[in-house]
Amino acid sequence: MKIESRIGKILNNDEKIYRFISNFNNFKNFIPADKVSDFESTEETCSFAVSGIGKAGLKIIEKEPNKLIKIANDETTPMSFFLWIQLKQVAENDTRIKITIQPEVNMMMKAVVKKPLKEFVDKLVDQIETFPFNNV
Repeated sequence: MKIESRIGKILNNDEKIYRFISNFNNFKNFIPADKVSDFESTEETCSFAVSGIGKAGLKIIEKEPNKLIKIANDETTPMSFFLWIQLKQVAENDTRIKITIQPEVNMMMKAVVKKPLKEFVDKLVDQIETFPFNNV
C-alpha cells in the first residue's frame, strides 16, 4: 500500500528547499508540537515521541540532490515504512512537492492506518509549502 500526498507548490527553488529539508536538524520546523515531543536529531537521523503511539525513529537512506529524499524507520519504530519526499522545479521559483509513504502493515491494519497517514502526508506538505525558505 502506498499513500501519496497532494502535490504542493513552493514558491522557491528546488536547491534551497532540498538543502533545508534533507537535514533532519531542520525537520522540527514541520513537526506539530502538540502531537510530537522529545524531538532529537542529527543531519541523517531523528527520534521523537508521538502522543498516543510512542517512540519513533527515522533515518535518511537515500538522497538525490534537489529531487528526492528517501526515509525509513529505524529499529526503535514498531511499524516498518518508507517515506519519499519528491521535488520537481517547474519554473525559477516554483517547485512542486509530493510525499509518499509506504507502510508495511497487514490487511487489517491497512484500513486503520490509511486515513491518518494520508492526513499526515498532506499536513506535512502544508507545513513545507508555507515555510519561509527565504529566511534560511
